[in-house]
Amino acid sequence: MSCELCDQAGGTLLWQDDTCRVVLVADADYPGFCRVIWKQHIKEMTDLSVAEREHFMETVFAVESAIREVVRPDKINLASLGNLTPHLHWHVIPRYTHDKHFPQPIWGTAQRERTSSLEHGWQARLTESVRSKLPR
Repeated sequence: MSCELCDQAGGTLLWQDDTCRVVLVADADYPGFCRVIWKQHIKEMTDLSVAEREHFMETVFAVESAIREVVRPDKINLASLGNLTPHLHWHVIPRYTHDKHFPQPIWGTAQRERTSSLEHGWQARLTESVRSKLPR
């Protein structure tokens, strides 16, 4: 069975180490939307060792911090669903009170037209911020 997170990067690579990678998702409605993806094909968090879980979540928290610093959202949504892609990954999603779906989840019914816009160069600043918060 094919797995899109094993077969593809899942977005633009911002950072990686031996166990996980951080990618920027190409979503015009949610600029700054990142995924933290475990490199091995594992379905559940409890299949990881305690040290691996801690490392994975510290990576998620570093990405959340970088997103808050650079794109300054009103809220961050963290989600780990895996129903369609049973491969450990976390969604780190910047949310704004004026975004297309707020206050609903981004996978819900749209509440308004897209109104997202960020300052020029935000992607480079986000990449640098993520890298500065994670080990080299």
